[in-house]
Amino acid sequence: DIVARIIAPKLGENLGQQIVVENRGGANGILATELAAKAAPDGYTLFLGTLGNLAVNPTLYKTLPFDISRDFAPVTQVADVWLVMLVHASFPAKSVNELIALVKIRPHPINYSTSGTGSALHLAGELFGMVAGIKMMHIPYKGSAPSLTALLSGEVELSVDTILLAQQFVKAGRLRAIAVWGAKRSPLLPNVPTTAEAFPDYGVTNWFGLVAPAATPPDIRARIHVETVKVLRSPDIKERLLSQGAEPVGSTPAEFGAFLKAETAKWAKVIRNARIEVD
Repeated sequence: DIVARIIAPKLGENLGQQIVVENRGGANGILATELAAKAAPDGYTLFLGTLGNLAVNPTLYKTLPFDISRDFAPVTQVADVWLVMLVHASFPAKSVNELIALVKIRPHPINYSTSGTGSALHLAGELFGMVAGIKMMHIPYKGSAPSLTALLSGEVELSVDTILLAQQFVKAGRLRAIAVWGAKRSPLLPNVPTTAEAFPDYGVTNWFGLVAPAATPPDIRARIHVETVKVLRSPDIKERLLSQGAEPVGSTPAEFGAFLKAETAKWAKVIRNARIEVD
């Protein structure tokens, strides 16, 4: 919602159309995705999806009322949102390597909280455990606020969330950021190293991507792509996105399509290996 409302006014100016941001919550994004998939393919309905909507749900759920690859055409990857691994300020480990060493000598796994089962945060944690070779016990909460509260109160030892929500606690000294889960450091927490600095092949962000109903005419999709990229490259929009912990991307439709396929395969493997299921 935040990302959509940042780019919508300027994109509307570029297209000469008013853009209305419509939220449809429920079923881990499935209701909104279905609505967009079945919308008229005339360029007047677009879907700003996430890693979860577009790359995770097709594997996480056994049946869906749509098919991402069949029902949508990629327009562009809009932004990457930085994730961060957090511990309480009193936790003994101060780096990724110290955390791993500590967990490996303990008889029980470390527990970590997220905003819910099957979320990008949950999957990022499972993948980190696999890459680092440590056992991690996922504790799901109903949203980021109770997840971070659990860490602050000592109910859990570690948490995964977005930098935007976590930075206030880090800067206040109540939580410690062990690592940013991305390929490069975040300007919001420039002194916090990335997991990629310890594991070069590990880089995870919660990304956002723009898609259109598959039958939308190519010329309409092309114009929407061009104007969206212009918006993402404008200095004021870039600055506003970065302030929210999101880095603008603006890839081509082909690049985003290839990225989407790779992400779907990547997270399908994590879901199978971790035996993640939802009710």
